[in-house]
Amino acid sequence: MSSDGIKMLPLTVESYLEAFRDSYILYRADRYDVKGKKLLKTLNKYYLVDMGLRVFLLGDKPVDSGHVLENIVYLELLRRGYRVYIGKVGVGKHTAKEVDFVAEGINGTEYFQVAQTVRGKETLARELFPLNAIHDHNPKFLLSRDYEPLTSHNGIKQLNVLEWLLA
Repeated sequence: MSSDGIKMLPLTVESYLEAFRDSYILYRADRYDVKGKKLLKTLNKYYLVDMGLRVFLLGDKPVDSGHVLENIVYLELLRRGYRVYIGKVGVGKHTAKEVDFVAEGINGTEYFQVAQTVRGKETLARELFPLNAIHDHNPKFLLSRDYEPLTSHNGIKQLNVLEWLLA
C-alpha cells in the first residue's frame, strides 16, 4: 500500500522499477550467496544514479549519510568495471549477514563493507562480522570516513573511503 492508501500490486512496483532501470535512473544489485557461489532471487537492492533525485523526492529531511555513502561506493565500483552484488553470508533468518558489496572484476572477487564511522567497538565488530565469516582468500575492505593509519583487522584492510574514491 502506498503512503496515500492506494493499493499497488507487487507486479506494478516491479514494472516501475524495471522502467527506472531501463531509463538508467536506478541500478539493481542482485543478492549473491557467497558460500554457494550463486545468485539469489529475492531481496535485491536498488541504487540511484543521481543522489540529487533523493533530495528532490525527500526534500530537506535529514538523510542517512551511510546510505548515501554506500550508494556512492556502489557507483564507483561499477565505474571501475566490476560486476557488483549484495553478499549474503550464512544461512537462516537470524544468522545470515549481509556483505555490502561482492565485486567481481578482472583480478577476481573483492568484498566491501561501507560505514560512516567504525570508531565505536560495537560498530566495528558489526561491520567486520560478515567479512570475517567469509573463508576464502579474496581481498576484503572496510571503507569508512574515519582517518586512521593503514589498519588491518585479521587481513581486512580498513581504508578511508574518500582516499579510496580518489585512488
